[in-house]
Amino acid sequence: MNVEIARRLDDALTLLSDRPSAELINGGTDLMVEINFGRKRPDAVIAIDRVDELRTVSVDGTVTLGAGVTFTTMLERECGSVALRQAARTVGSPQIRNAATIGGNVATSSPAGDALPVLAALEAKVHLRSTHGSRVVRFGEFMVGPKKNVRARDELVTAVEWDDAGPAQVFMKVGTRNAMVIAVAGLALVADRVRRRVGIGLGSCGPTILRAPDAESFAAGLFDEAGWRPFVASDAACAEFGAKVAAAARPIDDVRGTAAYRRHVLAVLGARALARVARAA
Repeated sequence: MNVEIARRLDDALTLLSDRPSAELINGGTDLMVEINFGRKRPDAVIAIDRVDELRTVSVDGTVTLGAGVTFTTMLERECGSVALRQAARTVGSPQIRNAATIGGNVATSSPAGDALPVLAALEAKVHLRSTHGSRVVRFGEFMVGPKKNVRARDELVTAVEWDDAGPAQVFMKVGTRNAMVIAVAGLALVADRVRRRVGIGLGSCGPTILRAPDAESFAAGLFDEAGWRPFVASDAACAEFGAKVAAAARPIDDVRGTAAYRRHVLAVLGARALARVARAA
């Protein structure tokens, strides 16, 4: 296997243009699993963990995280999203969080990626770049299937970006144990009080990260009634919201849980998430 090491973004793009079949590696927490289990046998790897341009963090109305920003960095620095920080805390062990990156989560495009429901709820944008130029893709249009996305082979995910949505947001997930676990189901809820918008992202319950438009509209109505100020959501409202969240899921039975259990989990998570976010100042 040929290993190329890029130290500048332009170098990485040139290498990728010359070797479009090469695999990119930053933290390696996804790629090394695929290699170790024999699911991938790349003839070339391009290491981009030394590219400083991919590790930038900007929080100023618009939030931009470079693709090389690790989950540890999200916990140690202001990352522009309460829910994303909560998701970062659930990712693997400290060693994995030190290596795993937001760009890796996005590029791998697993429906179980913990950061991805948050990016969906935030209506984030994915920045892509190649030697031919750059483009920006809405996160909702980026994933097209399990571990499939619209990134061309010669493109690199360079950053994710979203409008700062304020503090009224939460991420929750349920797994088969309390830590270092792939989600059976995950949920992110964002209530942007300034833009008067509710966003929901559902993970591990469909072929991609799903939205829940009926639940979003229902919650937006509750926030409208409260003048988009903090309020206490009734038990009935939380239960109805949870039911609408669960109805948006497209789960399957697998080794981690049944489709019925995933819907039950999402209903419970949805009810709890609304109760918390409604009170958030």
